[in-house]
Amino acid sequence: MRKKLLRDPFSLVVAGVGGQGNVLLSGFVGNALVKEGYLVSVADTFGVSQRGGAVTSHIKISTGTLFISETLKGKADVILGMEPLETLRALTKYGNPDVVTITNPRPVYPTGDVVYPPIDVIKKSIKELSRSVSFVNVSEEALKMGNPIYANVILLGSLVGAHVLPIEKESMITILQENFPKKLLDINIQALNAGIRLYENSTN
Repeated sequence: MRKKLLRDPFSLVVAGVGGQGNVLLSGFVGNALVKEGYLVSVADTFGVSQRGGAVTSHIKISTGTLFISETLKGKADVILGMEPLETLRALTKYGNPDVVTITNPRPVYPTGDVVYPPIDVIKKSIKELSRSVSFVNVSEEALKMGNPIYANVILLGSLVGAHVLPIEKESMITILQENFPKKLLDINIQALNAGIRLYENSTN
């Protein structure tokens, strides 16, 4: 039975940079929501560089209508950030006083002479622009697991653990089973569970 959405459509924005697995993560979320019985659309926008440039995914969830478009300015319900500066950029465009933010606080520094703001300043601004915010150290956890590539599935687990979307853990495990070969499945389920645990212990 589908859970009632707080708003219809309900909008999730996933913000990151190229190479972090933004599109893959968003596809997993969308497919899990479809399994829960919702109508879901996923739209991706890319910066000037596929790797290292901004990547933003817009996921719209509804019980009765299929919405296909970028999230309107100020209309995000949840922002999931794979990188802190991109999270802040998404907040300034799509955020509002009621938005819930979950983000990885580890920066991806640009190449060249671009100045990256101090991380403490970024985190302070994220807090000011969010109703609630959780900083989840998914990059550190991925390194503990032996490979930074697990960060996006760990962040996915944090989203599941936050219970801000009508996604059950079992539905997400089914998605992992459909997308990973057997030799990689166990470690990705571990990553999902690690993300759920990290969210419960996240700093606000």
